[in-house]
Amino acid sequence: MVLPVQAPPERFNFAHHLLAGTSGSGNKPAFIDDQSVLSYDDLHDKVRRLASGLRELEIHREERVLLLMQDCIDWPIAFLGAMYAGVVPVAVNTLLTADDYAYMLANSRAQAVLVSGALLPVLNAALRQGPHEVQRVIVSRPDAPLTTGEIDLETFIASVAAMDAPADTSADDPAFWLYSSGSTGRPKGTVHSHANPYWTCELYGKGVLNLRSDDVCFSAAKLFFAYGLGNALTFPLSVGATSILMAERPTPDATFCRLTGGVGSLRPTVFFGAPTGFAGMLASPLLPARYAVSLRLVSSAGEALPADIGERFKSHFGVDIVDGIGSTEMLHIYLSNRPGEVRYGTTGWPVPGYQIELRSEDGQPVPDGEPGDLFIQGPSAAMMYWGNRQKTRETFQGGWTKSGDKYIRNADGTCTYAGRSDDMLKVSGIYVSPFEVEATLVQHPAVLEAAVIAKEDEEGLTKTKAFVVLKPGAQASEQDLKTFVKAKLAPYKYPRFIEFVAELPKTATGKIQRFRLRERERAATTTTA
Repeated sequence: MVLPVQAPPERFNFAHHLLAGTSGSGNKPAFIDDQSVLSYDDLHDKVRRLASGLRELEIHREERVLLLMQDCIDWPIAFLGAMYAGVVPVAVNTLLTADDYAYMLANSRAQAVLVSGALLPVLNAALRQGPHEVQRVIVSRPDAPLTTGEIDLETFIASVAAMDAPADTSADDPAFWLYSSGSTGRPKGTVHSHANPYWTCELYGKGVLNLRSDDVCFSAAKLFFAYGLGNALTFPLSVGATSILMAERPTPDATFCRLTGGVGSLRPTVFFGAPTGFAGMLASPLLPARYAVSLRLVSSAGEALPADIGERFKSHFGVDIVDGIGSTEMLHIYLSNRPGEVRYGTTGWPVPGYQIELRSEDGQPVPDGEPGDLFIQGPSAAMMYWGNRQKTRETFQGGWTKSGDKYIRNADGTCTYAGRSDDMLKVSGIYVSPFEVEATLVQHPAVLEAAVIAKEDEEGLTKTKAFVVLKPGAQASEQDLKTFVKAKLAPYKYPRFIEFVAELPKTATGKIQRFRLRERERAATTTTA
């Protein structure tokens, strides 16, 4: 496969690559959080100082350090500083339990932890659970006096000289880990090379989104997610832009505060969100007017974007949502709509530099119009799942990565999401995409969110069941929604069962966990029986 941009050199350190590319940015803000501003000059200095400090703690090349930190200016310093030293940062979800962190500490054999003060109690609970290799705990913004073995990050950085040169790493050396969501078992440590973020910056951040140095970027997805890491760190730094970071949850109110310049006085020109978040924003009574924001580009990923949400967002703000799909395994987006060329209801076209195939259950290509398992080939694929050969071989098959998603290719070359491979329903012998039914339900003016699963009827036949969250103050009956869907979809697709719920179970990224709904349904069926 011929790639549209030049490959990085054989000897390559991604952190050094970003710093070298922005060496003339001076006092321009690189990152802004709720408390402070980090200029490009300060970023360069502190990254190199942290790298030196890690070496002085005798943390060696390719050893891991856990990065358990809320989004703030210390996060990119920690992440890039470790990579600059050849140490491997393991960025983890800040919303997990002590048991989860205990597993990740043991699995990664982390030698140190870089942690936010607010998360220190849950980390300490994890450290008490069993043997580990952690030698040092480095604390960002501690909110209580530190104990023996804990180091204040700011003091630590100030106490050492900046590292003269980056570690002599290869483009194919391990650079960092991200853990998968773990929706079907323990999270998997996904190992990425120094070259992988280079490719996502060049092929998507620059090649598709056309990010610019004068952009101000804001991502609802946090830095520990593959999507957020590109949005708020690697993409902005690759073009010398500014990124606004937010520690709190991306509620509609918190998002509106940043979009309207309520933090740092800068209004974002680029916003990276997810469909669930867009739905909440559009349903909020505090939705800002078009003139109150300065958006030129809006991106979506994490789950497929219903056409209705994209169209209503554009109608209100005057800017399209560019929907795409990526994964932890591929690091960022590989299939996407494009600015100025958006086909709502689809996930667009393959990103230049990536190839996709839609395959049947026996591995053969499927014709246009029929659902198939999505496989991707591209230069940003992860190296492996750490210590999990079986899952590595199931997912990374030669040059191809199995996504676990089903898609349909359309006549114009775009692709339409048809659900997860294990979420597809077969009703009356015909495949039904749960997403298609969900996307139709949310077009009803009373519906905020919906999730669809399979449910057996009294004859043991598979039918569709919808769990529906109504908008605050809105009303709709089960029959109202059935009639609404019947009018828009083929008759066999309408949900035979509807249950109204206050909220839907979701991952930390906002993805609906249909498997939780299936477990709930099985439990209810067992109890009834």
